[in-house]
Amino acid sequence: MMDSEEASIRQMPKLLTLEERVRTFNEVNLGFNEDQAQKEAARCLQCPKAFCTSGCPANVGIPQFISAIRNGDYKRAIGIICETNSLPAVTGRVCQVEMQCEKACILNKKRVPISIGLLERFVADIALKKGWKKLKCEQSHGGKVAVVGSGPAGLTVAGDLVKLGYDVTVFEAFHKPGGVLVYGIPSFRLPKDVVEKEIKTLEEAGVKFVTNVFVGKTLTLSELFKNGYEAIFIGIGAGAPIILNILGINLSGVYTANEFLVRTVLMKAYLFPKYDTPVDSGRRVVIVGGGNTAVDSARAAVRLGAEEVTIVYRRSEEDMPARREEVLRAKEEGVKVLPLVSPLRFVGDENNHITKLESVRNKLTYIDKTGRPTPISIEGSNFFIKANMAILAIGQRANKAFTQTIPEIKLDRDGYIIVNYESRTSLNRVWAGGDIIGGTATVIQAIGDGKRAALNINKTFDKSVR
Repeated sequence: MMDSEEASIRQMPKLLTLEERVRTFNEVNLGFNEDQAQKEAARCLQCPKAFCTSGCPANVGIPQFISAIRNGDYKRAIGIICETNSLPAVTGRVCQVEMQCEKACILNKKRVPISIGLLERFVADIALKKGWKKLKCEQSHGGKVAVVGSGPAGLTVAGDLVKLGYDVTVFEAFHKPGGVLVYGIPSFRLPKDVVEKEIKTLEEAGVKFVTNVFVGKTLTLSELFKNGYEAIFIGIGAGAPIILNILGINLSGVYTANEFLVRTVLMKAYLFPKYDTPVDSGRRVVIVGGGNTAVDSARAAVRLGAEEVTIVYRRSEEDMPARREEVLRAKEEGVKVLPLVSPLRFVGDENNHITKLESVRNKLTYIDKTGRPTPISIEGSNFFIKANMAILAIGQRANKAFTQTIPEIKLDRDGYIIVNYESRTSLNRVWAGGDIIGGTATVIQAIGDGKRAALNINKTFDKSVR
């Protein structure tokens, strides 16, 4: 039994040294060793009413798997997690636990919450290494489901339905499955071999993956139904970057975060010339935005050799939607954060290449619908930031490349697919989830969407009526 002083001490994972970090895309957070996992698990109060589980969109049995860790039964722990979450090695790394399960932890009231994410990662990594992660699947009953998009929502639908005995095929437009997990999150935060291993467990359970297929163009929804699929889930993400409407936006050296991260993460620009995907990171890089994508872009630019990297964000640093941990890591690595600053225009040279960004300082005013103070510019506070590269990371909107191929599907005014509380679209036997139903979602929120869709697909196509 731990005394009160020990119970208040949250275990801290080992990190790569700062010198190692800035020269490599290797994972920074090395996770818990067994001793740390045991000590952290021992802090859990095993509350009769598990607020932490209520705070998890995947509804993971958190006290139960932590109890199994305390007992040294790691195989049971991963079994408990996989009952509701098919991607624990991913969510244990990138889930915004501080806003969900750890925020709901009762220890938040007087001490510090249990490090639920790192405990999940600990057992997930052991399970992948030892080959324990096996999905328990019911006998196949012949029901066929097509999943369009292999991001976290699509992978979750596939995992949940294959466990129920469905024949599931996932169609991916890129050459690799994983969606944002493989093209949008750098390896220093989510190693790609981890994603590949998680996908491998789905394949071993029977999920089929078909890459280089753009459903809507290469293959239509009608053709999928003609090929025998009884239900279709759409999890294509948002995909279309939001572009600032300011002067100089078309200058050379101005990237969207989508392009920058796809080239860097998926196409491995950081290994040029081994991979023939060069990207000029520039000596002075400015990133516009305050979310995880902005911080990921900034940290990637550091590793590509940039000498100065600056994030400009229109609200306060406290209001940045990025994870606190990632902002801290970025600042440790030399990234400067300029809060309360909005971009006005990009300025270029005679070759139309960006040389600087003109910005204006802001002050905060009334609380808006997001619950945050609204920034307004301070007259006469304009200033310049030298930059020979800029990255726009201010969000994404629905990509119409897919939805325009099925004009009969109902969309909202921003182009997102409209679904009901069961994740159904306006089309018969078609469900949707993730970013395409409402904008930027976290990985775990997309997983929650996938779980809800899988549940309702199964209700609609119950095997007993086949």
